[in-house]
Amino acid sequence: MMSALFNFQSLLTVILLLICTCAYLRGMFPRVMDKYKTGMLSVFWKCARIGERLSPWVSLSCITMAICVVVW
Repeated sequence: MMSALFNFQSLLTVILLLICTCAYLRGMFPRVMDKYKTGMLSVFWKCARIGERLSPWVSLSCITMAICVVVW
């Protein structure tokens, strides 16, 4: 069994899921995410910003990843 850190496709899937989840949670609870702009939890705020600003690219990446998972 391989970890997601050693399998590139799994790593990309985890990153895309993190970005999409953070963007969704920021849409639902904006005050919770905006409190953590600095520090260790700022990673989630940054992922939410990536998901919001690059949403066409993130959605295209999610579709591409879904096709790759289904085909392989």
